[in-house]
Amino acid sequence: MSHFAQEVLDQLLATSPLEGAAVVLAVAYLWLAMRQSQWCWPAALVSTLIYVVLFYDVALLSESVLNLYYMAMAGYGWWSWRQGTQGGRLPVNARPLGWHLRLIAVGGLLSLGWGYLMANHTQAAFPYLDGATSCFAVLTTWMVTRKVLENWLYWVVIDGVSIWLYLQKDLAMTALLFLGYVLMALSGYWSWRRDLQPA
Repeated sequence: MSHFAQEVLDQLLATSPLEGAAVVLAVAYLWLAMRQSQWCWPAALVSTLIYVVLFYDVALLSESVLNLYYMAMAGYGWWSWRQGTQGGRLPVNARPLGWHLRLIAVGGLLSLGWGYLMANHTQAAFPYLDGATSCFAVLTTWMVTRKVLENWLYWVVIDGVSIWLYLQKDLAMTALLFLGYVLMALSGYWSWRRDLQPA
């Protein structure tokens, strides 16, 4: 077994019960979201509450703040999905390329600004990378609450980068979770695409 594989295995074996619970609830959230079940939001609320503490403890401060935001969005997502449109279920919708290019530009600027603040005013680990995944996750979470189809593609990139970040901070169980997230996000995209409402 390689040194890297042994290190990841050791991290997995040392997973705290708290991190394990957060992972189980996070998987439940994504699985329910893929099925467009509003019950994804309570699972998200509890999972993110746990992650606020876990990320703070390992100095991933942007990730900790991001999970506070996720808690608020869990409430908004619950409300938004229950409201739907004209009393019905909120439909899946797609946005044009220009909309996404503007969103990426805004996300890039926010990432640079947040990374700069974290690098110069905190002890944050990987301030720019942590900041970028967090800023784009903020924007993408809003897309989930509005059932924007392409949110799943953003998650593939965000989660892929996050895997490396978590391995650097000995959060192998969470890194494994995010590997699962990448696969589930791809599946979620195709699942939601089948329900896409014509423009």
